[in-house]
Order: sequence, then structure tokens, then C-alpha cells
Amino acid sequence: MSAQRTISFPSQDLIDAVGAFPENLKPVLWDLNNDPQVPLDDIEIAVMPYMATADTLRSIRKAENLKVVQTQTTGYDGMVELIGDRADINTAAGVHAASTAEMAIGLAIASLRGFPQAVRDQQEGHWNPRQWPGLADRTVGLVGVGGIGHEIRKRLEPFEVNLLRYGSAARTDEYGQVFATSDLAAHAPKIDVLILIVPLNDSTHHLVDAPLLAKLPDGATVVNVARGPVVDTDALVAEVASGRLNVASDVFDPEPLPQDHPLWKCPNALIIPHNGGNTAAFYPRMVKLLQRQVAAWSAGETGENLVHRS
Repeated sequence: MSAQRTISFPSQDLIDAVGAFPENLKPVLWDLNNDPQVPLDDIEIAVMPYMATADTLRSIRKAENLKVVQTQTTGYDGMVELIGDRADINTAAGVHAASTAEMAIGLAIASLRGFPQAVRDQQEGHWNPRQWPGLADRTVGLVGVGGIGHEIRKRLEPFEVNLLRYGSAARTDEYGQVFATSDLAAHAPKIDVLILIVPLNDSTHHLVDAPLLAKLPDGATVVNVARGPVVDTDALVAEVASGRLNVASDVFDPEPLPQDHPLWKCPNALIIPHNGGNTAAFYPRMVKLLQRQVAAWSAGETGENLVHRS
């Protein structure tokens, strides 16, 4: 390994925003679609494009001497399979926490206060007052107690809900009881709003399946800001199309949601195109993280948010 390590960025704007680089790190441009400015074998650290397609991400395999991969997302599902044991994987955990928490609360309120119906009424010039469930006094099941789950919990505090939190294992933390996700089915009949913010892995794939959805009470709302496959889409469509359950979701399986997908036609479905982390706060927060990572990598450290070690 040479004294100087090459680190690739998906855009020149990002290189410029990070600013001055230490002498032992050389920034180059590589968006994974076009050839980089240096031989691929020179790249040891690669910053991934934000929300890149699976086909684009597969190009990372061409960099045979890769040692570190930095995502611009909190989730890293699929990255371990792409990278294997060739490189460390660092995520952007924390960068999207506030914006994704905003989305979760916004989706819940919009659905429970009938905002989608109000928009349809506005388009028709139809004055249509009616009573909606609202968020206050509802029982909310928050599935996921990591960084974003913590931010959602904080934002739920002023809304006077009955909050039930779920993690991989039952425990008590400084905020109270955390139930195991295995308890979800038993508690489902009293959950009015189910908010999902878990990573996608083997244990969470179709965590919310037909039997669990069937146990939710009539009129319950499923809010998904995790990953689409955390929910069994066919089972969800059946419950939503029947009118028994509501969904307010930022993520879907598949994505993009096909134009002829039945969810588009459900008036009780609020569909957001995977936009949870995509706010004006994202870029400056990402730049600050990368500045800290560059300093750590220059010093021979692993950096923040290491989720997979080579």
C-alpha cells in the first residue's frame, strides 16, 4: 500500500464541499457509472452515490483493492453481499435521523387527520368537514429503537400517545420498557398506529405479514419508513384495498412502485416515493460526516458508523 490512499467521491461538488484533504488521501471522481479519473485498482476508499440503483452499486466490485465503502444512507441492505469480506462498510447513520423522524410523524398525522382526503376535496372544491381519529390518545407501536427510532420517540412525546416500543430483544432502557418484536403479534390488537423503522435483514424481512396485519384493529394505520420488504406487500394490499387498514408509507416493495400497482388506487393509502431522508438538511450533514471520516481515515482509524468489518 502506498503512503497516499485514493478515495473516490460520486460528484465533484461533494469533493469541493469536503474541502482540503490531508496529504495521505487523494480525492478522485467516480460515480460508479463512468470510469474514474485513476485506475480502478488505485481506489481504496469509495463514497457511494446517494440512493444509487442496484446496477450502479454492482460496479463497486470492479475496484479490486477496495478497503472501505462509505454509504450515504443509514440502511446498507445488499451492501454486504456486494462487498463480502473485501472492505469495511461505514454508513451515514445519524445524517438522516431527523428528516426520517419528521417523515414518520408527518405520515402518521397526515393519515390520521385525513390530509389525503382533504387534498382530493380541495381539487374538487368540496367542503367536507368530518371527524378523523387524530394522533392524541392513540396507541402507537414503534418497531425499532435505534438512532432514528429514538428521534421518532422524542417527536411523539408532545402528541400524548400511548407508546409501545419494540426491539430485537426485550429490555428496559432509560425511557422505559422495550418489548421484543416477537411480542408484536400479542400486542397487535391494541395498536392503532404501527411505525416501522428497523433495518432490513433476514429477521425483519416480512416482519409485518398477513397474520400480524390481521391482528391489528379495524382502522389501524401502518407507517413504514424502514424498507419496503419489512412488510409483506401482498398482505398489505389485501388489507388496505378492503378498507380495513390504512397505510402511510415512504418505502415499498417493489420500488419504484409500478404505475399499475393497486395501492395507487386506494384512497386510504398515502404514498411517498422514498423521500424520507431527502431534505435540505441532508447535504450539509453528509458533508460534516465525510469531513470527520476523512480525518479518521487519514489517521488510520475506522471512522464512524462501522457496520461491517473486512
